[in-house]
Amino acid sequence: MTKHTTPPDDGDRIVDEPLSEALSRRYLAYALSTITSRALPDVRDGLKPVHRRLLFAMRQLRLDPETTAKKCARVVGDVIGKYHPHGDTAVYDALVRLAQDFAQRYRLVDGQGNFGNIDGDNAAAMRYTECRLTEAAALLLDGIDEDAVDFRETYDGEESEPVVLPAGFPNLLANGSSGIAVGMATSIPPHNAAELIDACLLLLDKPDSTTADLMQFVRGPDFPTGGVIVEPAASLLETYATGRGGVRLRATWTEEQLPRGGYRIVITEIPYQVKKADLIEQLAELIENKKAALLGDVRDESAEDVRVIIEPKVRTIPAEALMESLFRLSALETRFPVNMNVLDARGAPGVMGLKTALLAFLDHRREVLVRRARFRLGKIEARLHILDGLLIAYLNLDEVIRIVRYEDEPKAKLIAAFALSDLQADAILNTRLRQLARLEEMEIRREHAELAEERDGLNALLASDKQQWKLVATGLRAVRKVLGPDTAVGARRSVFADAPLVDASSALEAMVTREPITVILSDRGWIRAARGRVEDPSELKFKEGDKLGFLIACETTDKLVIFASDGRFFTLACDKLPSARGHGEPVRLMLDLDDKVGILDVFAFKAGRKRVIASKGGYGFLLPEEETLSQRRAGKQVLNVDGGAALISQEAAGDHLAVIGDNGKILIFRLDELPEMPRGKGVKLQTYREGALRDAVVFKAEDGATWVDSAGRTRVWAEWREWLGKRASAGRLAPKGFPTSKRFRPK
Repeated sequence: MTKHTTPPDDGDRIVDEPLSEALSRRYLAYALSTITSRALPDVRDGLKPVHRRLLFAMRQLRLDPETTAKKCARVVGDVIGKYHPHGDTAVYDALVRLAQDFAQRYRLVDGQGNFGNIDGDNAAAMRYTECRLTEAAALLLDGIDEDAVDFRETYDGEESEPVVLPAGFPNLLANGSSGIAVGMATSIPPHNAAELIDACLLLLDKPDSTTADLMQFVRGPDFPTGGVIVEPAASLLETYATGRGGVRLRATWTEEQLPRGGYRIVITEIPYQVKKADLIEQLAELIENKKAALLGDVRDESAEDVRVIIEPKVRTIPAEALMESLFRLSALETRFPVNMNVLDARGAPGVMGLKTALLAFLDHRREVLVRRARFRLGKIEARLHILDGLLIAYLNLDEVIRIVRYEDEPKAKLIAAFALSDLQADAILNTRLRQLARLEEMEIRREHAELAEERDGLNALLASDKQQWKLVATGLRAVRKVLGPDTAVGARRSVFADAPLVDASSALEAMVTREPITVILSDRGWIRAARGRVEDPSELKFKEGDKLGFLIACETTDKLVIFASDGRFFTLACDKLPSARGHGEPVRLMLDLDDKVGILDVFAFKAGRKRVIASKGGYGFLLPEEETLSQRRAGKQVLNVDGGAALISQEAAGDHLAVIGDNGKILIFRLDELPEMPRGKGVKLQTYREGALRDAVVFKAEDGATWVDSAGRTRVWAEWREWLGKRASAGRLAPKGFPTSKRFRPK
């Protein structure tokens, strides 16, 4: 038996509290740390803590753009040792990304060595690579030694680090950012810095400018890998106004003509964050799995630039149709999500639109300007104070020399004789004999006048908001010259275009020989296609115990639509159906269709038609036939059956609908009382105390209503108008002679 003892005195390290409260408090602390110190960028400089610490550590190591690069291992060591207590792999990965021209629109690190490539290959180990800052990074750090930003203690209290960088340009939007925190995420695409600066200048000139006004300059993102942006302008406007949305981006391609009328597609730019090697593999799998019927071959001929060759399966296929099909099937087209969730100046997370983010950046630039002006003013005041003391010494040079030469405590005597401060007295005593010349006195007076003039200018600047904003604009214009569209790094890379309205399916159909066929679907779900028309269905052969279920006359270019009892529609290409030489194949292997789900209707799709669909529960609606098409094996859920089952699907070729319930009552109403819907439950067709809908039929009033009796004879229903009523009524009992099956047509 275990003996229990009293726990030792642990200096109050054991806390008695409910486990749920302890976990909640600790998880909240972890979540806040992830949000504010890891995953979300600051709206002012657009950097996360690890990136900011990397740039600051490189600045401390004097890795300026003009200096010699140093090993990345040295930088990573300084970062994790002084500022960022995380693993070296994570820090090095962050540094590598800052140096990749296909990942950063404006690289902040100039890397020397293997820093990975667009194929997705990893960078070399940090002991082999070297780095230094770029001109863009220097702009972000400009003024950091002039009290432009606040500093705080590092995690161990031995060093200090900047809370934010001065940020000479709007880096948040220029380079973008992405990250996942606890309960929130951020995804910001990169933009053109010159366009962003132009938008900032517009805000400085006209603060009431709208997002639409700003988009005269910032039309959309500018991805480092180029590409074609096909997102509509209205969608982009909403995205920039709300801070949430998405951007459709496509690969850039050209058509190269080949001898004998052939051609090939050359892809020169791929979408942002798509690995070229994975893209080639994806396209090859489409060919192998026969999912891209228009694609013949793909190969990579890239060297320094991207060059991916795509060859069509048949040279008569239009190039636009081929590319449209590949855009749908592969990563040649991507959608970059936009969620501009950032930390504001107070450290609070929130989603910002384009205007709000630019205004936050401008406020930061003004604060940096004011702080640098005050720092400079303090330096000037200190220097003027020294110069005032030196001028006093020159005016009383003989007495100063006497005091220094004969007094035991010259400093105290100078302070007492000329009312000097300690700093002034030290400056006089540290003056060399050769600096006592007349020319030196004139130089001091000139410096004093210049500094006094600069001091007055700084005081005027600090007292005038207008002058401050004017100087902010001047600084932005200077930055624009460095990152402008005329520079190699500033030229726009992504272009804008409207997605062409090309029907890729029509090009696919053009490859199929058009000929009549008859689709045969057995009662047990075996499907096949016979050439031509089947005139006598009785000659068809089936497996033992099976029989004919559906017989549909169509063509090889048609799409076959199947309606299941769970309310789903499935689509099959008629040219892909198995031959009628055997018994065919189970249709349930071609579709995700459970054995318990029945097949209610099969028809060849025809654009422009409408169908009446209804469930056993007595609800239904008119469905445009275009809504029945689906490219998925799982089909398309159109009719909501509410746990019941679908019952009816028939062409709406008439103007009246007759319905009958299990209770034997018939109701006839005009077809236009049914709403037209793409999907849903529909409206009530007939009211029942008990039972459900049994059957329905569409007919034209001019042709009259009919039913088919048990002997297969069509009976004319002359008095059908007596059963006319409003939709959702109870109806009347069926007329005498109506089939006891309570159906208008035999099942």
